Amino acid sequence: MIVSSAYGYDDMEEWYDVAIGNKPGHIYGRNTNPTVNAFEDKIKELEGAQAATSFSTGMAAVSNSIYAFIRPGDRVVSIKDSYGGTHRLFCEFLPNINVDVTLCDTGDHEELEREIARGCKIVYLETPTNPLVKITDIARISKAAKAVGALLIVDNTMATPVLQQPLELGADLSLHSATKYLGGHADALGGAVCGSKELITQIHHYREINGATLAPWDAYLLLRGMKTLNLRVLRQCESAKKMAAYLQTQKMVEAVHYPGLTSHLHHDVAARQMSDFGAMMSFALKGGMESASILLPKLQYANRAANLGAVETTYGPARTTSHVECTVEERKALGVPDGLVRLSVGIEDVEDLIADLDQAFAYLK
Repeated sequence: MIVSSAYGYDDMEEWYDVAIGNKPGHIYGRNTNPTVNAFEDKIKELEGAQAATSFSTGMAAVSNSIYAFIRPGDRVVSIKDSYGGTHRLFCEFLPNINVDVTLCDTGDHEELEREIARGCKIVYLETPTNPLVKITDIARISKAAKAVGALLIVDNTMATPVLQQPLELGADLSLHSATKYLGGHADALGGAVCGSKELITQIHHYREINGATLAPWDAYLLLRGMKTLNLRVLRQCESAKKMAAYLQTQKMVEAVHYPGLTSHLHHDVAARQMSDFGAMMSFALKGGMESASILLPKLQYANRAANLGAVETTYGPARTTSHVECTVEERKALGVPDGLVRLSVGIEDVEDLIADLDQAFAYLK
């Protein structure tokens, strides 16, 4: 790992050539760093992209990838069920700079296609979504975006490159909160976006001027975590299927949201564009937040925290995790009740996790 805020040169002409991009090298840590570049190269290969750039957080990846291309008077078409921070960006910050944002019902592909056909600069998808794990057909929406010359951006955080390849399905950019599954150990913050060299060059320029730079130490931790990405994700997927099936048997559970269940609205789309169904789900409890406040503290093998994608299983109410930025009214409009529990399945023994839920549900009853 290389940690330095600046890089020295004895040859003044070489220094200048590196600074203006005529020669490879590093000048200043806000622009580039060797360890950060290694992380970018790795995610680029995993996503099958020409290029990648990185960010200090996942939300920096989202916002920079949009702001690099959007201008006042432009239009964005997206879905209602995006991560709370992304939703806030669409509902508050973009309208503040005179950008028109249309949010469609997630999974309503006909509505998405109609709105895209009206013209837009960017189409933004998150699939699976956080926390309702709804699915959008990337290949189908890609055709609609290309027909009007719109840029299709897909948040691939929940699926990871192990399970889903948005660029192969027609997306222009695939982005990640690297804090989640890529790092996998809940000890580093970061974000990344992958795509063509032309698009990534524009985003990198925006990022280096605005300063949302990934720190070298975080890049090192993310690289370390990515060594076990495939092993972790496949194990988590297998456990998630069993836990979703278990939750369906519980009388205190009103609904289980998981694309691996045949009852999921777009199970068929998930089966077509993903190699497996992921390790995140959510479930709604009878009794709402009152029940969640009883159940979650009784769990012995659980982390109650605002994170997901780590080796540890993590539970949390959506109102204090994915959608804490939203008001109660906004959450209700989005179909995110206060009693909705987000569950990120870890790599622990799944029988232990189910037994832990069993004793907590027994107490709740």
